[in-house]
Amino acid sequence: MDWERARIFLAVARTGQILGAARRLGLNHATVSRQLTALEAELNARLVDRQTTGCTLTPAGEILLVAAEKAESEFLKASSALSGVNEALSGIVRVGAPDGLGNYVLAETLGELAERHPDLVIQLVPLPRTFSLSRREADIAVTLDRPAQGRLIVKKLTDYTLGVYASRDYLARTGPIGTEADLAGRLFVTHVEDIAYSPALDYAAALGRLMQRRFECGSVTGQTEAIRAGRGVGILHDYIARQSPELTRVLPDLRFSRTYWLLSHPDTHETRRVAEVHAHIVRAVQRRRGAFVLGGEATTAPAG
Repeated sequence: MDWERARIFLAVARTGQILGAARRLGLNHATVSRQLTALEAELNARLVDRQTTGCTLTPAGEILLVAAEKAESEFLKASSALSGVNEALSGIVRVGAPDGLGNYVLAETLGELAERHPDLVIQLVPLPRTFSLSRREADIAVTLDRPAQGRLIVKKLTDYTLGVYASRDYLARTGPIGTEADLAGRLFVTHVEDIAYSPALDYAAALGRLMQRRFECGSVTGQTEAIRAGRGVGILHDYIARQSPELTRVLPDLRFSRTYWLLSHPDTHETRRVAEVHAHIVRAVQRRRGAFVLGGEATTAPAG
């Protein structure tokens, strides 16, 4: 079987679209369609049902997907072993992360790694509601929930805390916040409920009952900037708020604790570029572990 055709089939299976596969591979739409047809002719089996809404795998396609992913894994391992004789890291590693950790920690540290290795391309992407490591939608992911199932390598990255914050200018203008009763009538800067991708984001309910007025932002960055600008009060990650001297923590007894989990797939975890990015993330969080938990040291993963 022609590996290039199998690679194209994998992209179609993972994206569910011929056009999506073409974009991912940097190929022409017609080329992907033609190569997929040629693979079906070579195997004398229909692999996908092509519909206007996308492509779905046939039973034969499901069988080939398992075999093709195993072959891909072996290619990646062989490539990693062969490149071990060279000091330079190369290739693409995609990291999915919540935008708080991604923007305020990983952007800097992964940028530093990419700067050291000119042939390594690191893609830092916001964590969507759903993603699949097995379908190579990401090589590494940081999540707020520990997966209960799936063939994954799971490592605790760190605990972290959140608290209630407002800007100093806002408090000077509207008055201090000493008790929960002082929140009445204030604008609550928070996330958008129906796009929250994890139950771990439910901490906002604690303040939602106290403040009826809401300004909802779809990202942690948006919430942080609105609070820094003095627009209202909200819950922020302590490690993010510490980077802004204009922010002050109010209601210090109101504190929330959560955990970041680091995920990778066993088929690609040992490839040199993925292993190095994975280890770099762990080391970067360990170096900052004192910043993640207010009033104590975060529990982080060992660097092994």
